[in-house]
Amino acid sequence: MSTADIGLIGLAVMGQNLVLNMNDHGFTVAVFNRTLAKVDTFLAGPAMGTKVIGTHSIEELVGKLKKPRRVMMMVKAGEVVDAFIDKLTPHLDPGDIIIDGGNSLYTDTERRNRALAEKGILYIGTGISGGEEGARKGPSIMPGGNPEAWPHVKDILQAIAARVDGVPCCDWIGEGGAGHFVKMVHNGIEYGDMQLICEAYDLMHRGLGMDEEAMQAVFARWNKGRLDSYLIEIASHILGFKDEDGSPLAEKILDTAGQKGTGKWTAVNALNMGVPLTLIAEAVFARCLSALKEERVRAAAVLHGPAAAFDGDADQFIEDLHDALYAAKIISYAQGYMLMRQAAQEYGWQLNYGGIALMWRGGCIIRSAFLGKIKQAFDANPDLDNLLLDDFFRDSIHGAQAGWRRTAARTAELGIPAPAIAAGLAYYDGYRSARLPANLLQALRDYFGAHTYERVDKPRGEFFHTDWIGSGGKVSSSTYNA
Repeated sequence: MSTADIGLIGLAVMGQNLVLNMNDHGFTVAVFNRTLAKVDTFLAGPAMGTKVIGTHSIEELVGKLKKPRRVMMMVKAGEVVDAFIDKLTPHLDPGDIIIDGGNSLYTDTERRNRALAEKGILYIGTGISGGEEGARKGPSIMPGGNPEAWPHVKDILQAIAARVDGVPCCDWIGEGGAGHFVKMVHNGIEYGDMQLICEAYDLMHRGLGMDEEAMQAVFARWNKGRLDSYLIEIASHILGFKDEDGSPLAEKILDTAGQKGTGKWTAVNALNMGVPLTLIAEAVFARCLSALKEERVRAAAVLHGPAAAFDGDADQFIEDLHDALYAAKIISYAQGYMLMRQAAQEYGWQLNYGGIALMWRGGCIIRSAFLGKIKQAFDANPDLDNLLLDDFFRDSIHGAQAGWRRTAARTAELGIPAPAIAAGLAYYDGYRSARLPANLLQALRDYFGAHTYERVDKPRGEFFHTDWIGSGGKVSSSTYNA
């Protein structure tokens, strides 16, 4: 008998917790896992006493579902998703729905959406943020894909999502790969946020010589003000966590960072679309540099930096660091929104930028105090080119930039790397510059490669080439923007 409201494939941590979340909200869930023993273990353990239905084949799973059938996959991105789609489709009918809840690359979601639409099957690619706790208690959910599918899944996804002021942190993002693109940008901003926090930690730790207890107190204080956010909160918890011997656990963790690819995808797509996503790109590269642990240890023995120790006002430095972290965090969001706007233009997506900010207010990893201000910014001006042009964010940067600049200068004096803080400041100064030195860059390109240039005293779109050495030809290269 078909009794389940939805099926879910993939019983790792996120999958299990989403199933339990759905069950708590009155939905009957049928589950399947490639390793069949996990189904039985789940039913005998966390799902004991629930309405969850275990199945041991794709055919059995589909047979348990009410029509239109809704199947959610929580499996590893890439070939595994395609493999399960291939296994599912022979058992589905036109109008049935497949939901990919993993961190799939948005171009894969675009491809799958088109291919399944030809078979009459509706496809959704949805970003889900919040980790284990969010999946269990209410994540941020960012669905996109075939809009015909949304009415059939809206009740379930919005029921299990986090809520802020009674509003679910889940709404329709847009067609094709829009949902997974927005989740990718979310993760890119997450990379930037984490790198900024790590730079603040490093400057307090190595620059000021502060111990974990003192740094925990600083992060806890920051979390009660403008920097109130989930990541600042858990940074405070981590710094206060003790190992079995009573010493700070953070000091025993090897300083090599891992990554699953979403931050890199964000940076690569920014390059492909010509968007200056500088802070997030530096956060990705910082992880790459951290992975060179053995090489860095060898380099530390022979490469030397400044010998001077910090000799200023420590309290003022911490206040400056707070302002640097706040201002750079704004830049990270501003750049992320620039990338979403560019993608929307290229793919024809109608993104609700204020609505996206609301979806990030609860449940997700980058939830923070000023997301409501982003909503207000786009409510006031839906065509806002850049968050920095909104009154609130402009005034916030103006108020923080003195401390931001002092922090960036101090990092250079101390020889402690802070690439995200510095990249954010360089972007801000570049964005506010009416004139940049690209005029010389264009001259250089024209000199060696006849790439042409535009003139300030001529209309835009009119290109010129100069015979710089007097013996060159008059033929120029074609002009284009990559």
